[in-house]
Amino acid sequence: MAPHDLSPARILDVAMAFWPAKVLLSAVELDLFSTLGERALAGAELRAELKLHPRANPDFFDTLVALQFLEREGDGAEALYRNSAETGTFLNRAHPAYIGGFLAMANDRLYPFWGDLTEALRTGAPQNEIKHNGAPLFEALYADPERLEQFLAAMAGISAGNAAALAERFDFSPYRSLCDVGGASGLLALTVARRHPHLRCLTADLPPATAIAARQVAASGLADRVSAVPLDFFAQPLPRADVITMGLILHDWNLEKKRELIAAAYEALPEGGVFIVLEHLIDDARRENAFGLMMSLNMLIENGDAFDYTGADFNDWCLEAGFRRTEVIPLAGPASAGIAYK
Repeated sequence: MAPHDLSPARILDVAMAFWPAKVLLSAVELDLFSTLGERALAGAELRAELKLHPRANPDFFDTLVALQFLEREGDGAEALYRNSAETGTFLNRAHPAYIGGFLAMANDRLYPFWGDLTEALRTGAPQNEIKHNGAPLFEALYADPERLEQFLAAMAGISAGNAAALAERFDFSPYRSLCDVGGASGLLALTVARRHPHLRCLTADLPPATAIAARQVAASGLADRVSAVPLDFFAQPLPRADVITMGLILHDWNLEKKRELIAAAYEALPEGGVFIVLEHLIDDARRENAFGLMMSLNMLIENGDAFDYTGADFNDWCLEAGFRRTEVIPLAGPASAGIAYK
């Protein structure tokens, strides 16, 4: 391609992508989409309800229109703003598909930490809470109930579609029990139990998360088939079950810890049992799943030597642990399930 046929547009779009990202994240932080709900409000009304400075109207709201996160009827001061179909579904707290918890966590934690990506690339050191107070990520999170609640809501937000896809696409009929290791608020166990009434499910995590999961289980009406149990998965054997799942767990750790968790899953499964990971598995050629690759950079920022991985990597580690075969099935968006059969 000749130089005069080239355009810097894509370079500029990516380089300045923090502009639209922060507009959306601030809108979530302000709870703009839940405030609108099913209503249409004039800019002055919306500004007043959100308690914003007059300078915010109309630039902030019209930017959200241009980004297709809001719709607008009319022009000028009398124009009415309403949610788009997407924001009304996924960013309105009143909707069961709400994923704003993940975006709130991204805004509060990841957005400032990613400003130090260059330092992470140069040093290989985490750029999160550990940089400032010396506490490892999960130790810091689990010591702060409010931050833990936000983190678990974020994980539920990003994992809901994947849990539903797994419950729909994987054949659970041969199995009778499931244990979700690192189950956080219990989302995956509850989702699978709801779809497959023959299964008994455990959600297992450290005690502070287990307490949150227990509340979710109690409110679900599934307490006769779903239990929340405390577990330190590096210090205790995993509960025995026909199916062991780990959603966004393996990528939190370095290779040694990954292998340790896979071996622990193998030991806890009966012959014929299944180990399932839900991750943003990178394509084997490492050319296409940009989200998975950036998630791996996020693990650098969060944990230093932690990383995301390909389906081929998962296959090699599982065969090494004794599993007889693996497969990968697509879930929601850039996520997949890696499945290992004992």
